[in-house]
Amino acid sequence: MVRESRRPDDVEPKADRPRRRSSAPRGRLVEGVRLIFIALLGTAGYTIGTETAEGRASSSSRLALFVFLGAAVGYVVGGVLGRVTARAVGGMEHELRRMPGHQLAAGTVGMILGMIVAALITFPLFRLPTAAAWPAIVFAYLTFGSLGFGLARSKADELFGVIGLKPRATGGTSGELIVVDTSALIDGRIADLANTGFVGGTLLLHEGVLTELQAISDSSDPRRRTRGRRGLDILAELQRMPTVEVRLVEEAGVRDVDAALVRLARERGAQLITVDANLSKVAEAVRVPVMHVNALASAFRLPVSPGDALPLHLVKEGREHDQAVGYLDDGTMVVVESAKQRIGDDVSVSVTNVIQTTTGRMVFATLATSEP
Repeated sequence: MVRESRRPDDVEPKADRPRRRSSAPRGRLVEGVRLIFIALLGTAGYTIGTETAEGRASSSSRLALFVFLGAAVGYVVGGVLGRVTARAVGGMEHELRRMPGHQLAAGTVGMILGMIVAALITFPLFRLPTAAAWPAIVFAYLTFGSLGFGLARSKADELFGVIGLKPRATGGTSGELIVVDTSALIDGRIADLANTGFVGGTLLLHEGVLTELQAISDSSDPRRRTRGRRGLDILAELQRMPTVEVRLVEEAGVRDVDAALVRLARERGAQLITVDANLSKVAEAVRVPVMHVNALASAFRLPVSPGDALPLHLVKEGREHDQAVGYLDDGTMVVVESAKQRIGDDVSVSVTNVIQTTTGRMVFATLATSEP
């Protein structure tokens, strides 16, 4: 099991977030950009002062004035551009953190290859005048570098497959990164979903979920203890599956596990899988995608069940003696006993049995008692 740690200071109170966002970005990057502009514009001021102060008695004072003005303008302009740079770098870092590792690796290689192609293409451009050559060269590097990064990232799985590697999903898209709730592990159907391929990629297991499972497993109530051990068994089964990767996210000082799960899914751009109706509503309220196992089961439930009465049009004979066959609107075949003489008629049938196979459903029925 891969472990990830989340520092307590990574989780900030909601009341503090607007204040931090509104404050100007500070740090070494901002001060570094400001220092560069102070040096550049101070040097420019010195050059201008030297050229304009020749032959004048007050040349030293004029020179110092121009240097001071250049440094002052550099301080202001550098601070503004430093903040813009810090915001741009922060946004880029946020996007790269959400990007799956194998996509980032493939994109980096693609960007390098794109720049190599740009270098080969731009050799003839050096013969152009400098004013025209350098803008064209910069444009070519930016275009081919961005194109290479985007194409390689979108085809990361295929590219790794060419060299015989099948990278495990490390998160990034909703289908690849899933936060697991305690109720989903105790329910157990998540293992069946993973076996059939409906759930795959990286499963993020919050430390609070593991603590809850351990507490339930150690309960004095035999039923709770059985449920907790079932959840641990399902977790062990998921770890052995080749199609999923379980990552343990460690975070200290968590009191509300449900809130921590919603926050984790929102920060990572992941889905939340649960059978807890209240937790799913909270997650949906903050626009976190939810995979509700019970809702999924309801969506895939059989459209008919034994005892249901259905209107049906009989179209042909069945395989067995005196059988007739009709079809539901979704194409499900209905075999009706003792109805051969009613082929071509619209009848009412009563469902007696429903068989689910790997190729679909088969419904068996008899004529309703009201039918002659």
